[in-house]
Order: sequence, then structure tokens, then C-alpha cells
Amino acid sequence: MTLHFDGAANQRLDAYLAAKLPELSRSKIQALIKEGHILLNGGKVKARASLKSGDELTVEVPEETAVELEAQDIPLSVLHEDREIIILDKAHGMVVHPAAGNANGTLVNALLHHCAGELASEGGEERPGIVHRLDKDTSGCIVAAKTNAALKHLVGQFADRTTAKLYLAVVQSPPKEAHQTVFNHIARHPVHRQRMDVCNPGAGKPAITDLHLLHMAEDGTSLILCALHTGRTHQIRVHNRFLGHPLLGDPIYSKPARQARKVPRLMLHAWRLGLTHPESGQWIQKEAPIPEEFHPWTDEVSHRLAQVRLIKDSKEFDALW
Repeated sequence: MTLHFDGAANQRLDAYLAAKLPELSRSKIQALIKEGHILLNGGKVKARASLKSGDELTVEVPEETAVELEAQDIPLSVLHEDREIIILDKAHGMVVHPAAGNANGTLVNALLHHCAGELASEGGEERPGIVHRLDKDTSGCIVAAKTNAALKHLVGQFADRTTAKLYLAVVQSPPKEAHQTVFNHIARHPVHRQRMDVCNPGAGKPAITDLHLLHMAEDGTSLILCALHTGRTHQIRVHNRFLGHPLLGDPIYSKPARQARKVPRLMLHAWRLGLTHPESGQWIQKEAPIPEEFHPWTDEVSHRLAQVRLIKDSKEFDALW
């Protein structure tokens, strides 16, 4: 692929390509530049090279080599398991499925071993059984499908928004409103490709989150219960940053070193997950134990959390608040 630059002078090479080639992350572009797959006027350059009008860019994207999945004996915390589905408490720091840079040690590797390879295959060769994802640094409830029928049924539930997804988040400052719903659109940031951002409706996908303040500590850090109606990448992290109170320990949407309370991880936990069993039709709701790092906030509202546990889905919240 050959591109001719005719924009404003002194624009960075990697920034220009990230905007021009949205299918490639900025880190991927930087790697391609370093490996010599992207040339400026026929020669190798650095990612920070400045462009001038008339420059010619040659871009070659090598075909990705297929990741060979390996079953690995990695401990799992199982919340529910039967012949159709498995619900787990994903550990903080665990990647959900193999990808470039994470070929091993993922949830999929662990599931292949635990389920002896009996996972739904229609989700893709590198993502057997995966119905939805959690960020690497988010802990908590995640469901996987063992059969293709279960996978199709569960994917439909998530698409139709009939599941119940409750998260606990600790933010760096108190929200302006105790109870609110955020409804906007989210898309990948045009330059910082690791980030998602709020955008105009025509440029992204709708994202809806209910947020309920549960506790505010003396230093202003606050525990928020988040009910997801959609499942966009980084949705809770983006919405809390949009409201002016990013999550504690978030290396992408905040500056942890400047936050008043230092924490060892991203303070986001997929606490409860409710869904309809694809075979029996029964409602199943499971809870991932609250990590110790959250206890300074959750211990203060144990009674309120007990009330939330009695609720089937977010539609019943109005009576509680």
C-alpha cells in the first residue's frame, strides 16, 4: 500500500497512520515501523518522524500467523458449571483469549484444559467458548459456552440486553449525582488507539450505564455500583472518566500516580452476572467474591450490598434507591 502525505507539516508518522488506518492500533503501527514494514520515501525511519507535504509512505502489513492454542493447567475459580455453560470468577491480570503478545496463560488456555477441549467452536479458532470479554485488569464474572447451541443462545441474550451485569468500581472523586444514567456513543480514539472515547452518535456505538453511589470515603474516593445495559469496550471506564471521576488505578483513563489513594490494581470488578440458562430456561445469577482491595469501601455498605443481592435485574433498582 502506498500513501502520499499532503497534510500539515511536522505531523508525526505514527499519529498520521493511526488516523489514516483505523484498523491498526498505534502500537501495531509502531511495531511495523520498527520492523521495517513501513517506509518513508523508501527508507526506514522512527515512529516519531515528522512528515512534510509530498512524502511517500509504503505500508506492508504481514499476514498474522495463526496462534496454536494450548491447553494449560491454570487454576480457575468456577462459580457454576454444567454440560452447557461455565461461569467463572476471572482473576485480575488474566487475558481472556490469546492474541499477539499473549499466546499463553489466558482464560481460553485454562478453559481448554479444564473442559478437556469441550468448548463451543463457532466463536472463532482463537476464542473457543468465549461469549463476552472482560479487560485484562478487570476481575469477576464471565461466562463461556461449551456447546455451539449455548454460545448462540448466550450471544443473543447479550445482544438483546436481557442479561444482568453489575460491576463495582472505585473512583477517584465523588460523582455529582448519587444516581444517574449515562447514554452516549463510544468509539475508538482516532489517535490513542488503546483508548475508547465518547463521540458523536454517527461515529460510534450506543453505550448505556446506570451508576449508583454506594459510599464516599473521607478522602473523596467513592464506591459506585454500575449496571451495564450495553457492553462496549472500556464502557465503565470511559463513562466514569466522562463524568469527571475516573477509576482508581486506571493506567489508560487516569494518572494513578497523581491519585489521592494508591491502589495495586484497576478498581473494577464484575460483581454479579445474571442470565437465562440456554438449555433449561432458568434464570441463573452468580456472584464473584469481592476482592480484598475493595473492602475498605465495601465493608462500609455491607447492608446495602445485601439488598442489591436480592434484585434480579437493574429494572428493580428504582424501588431500592
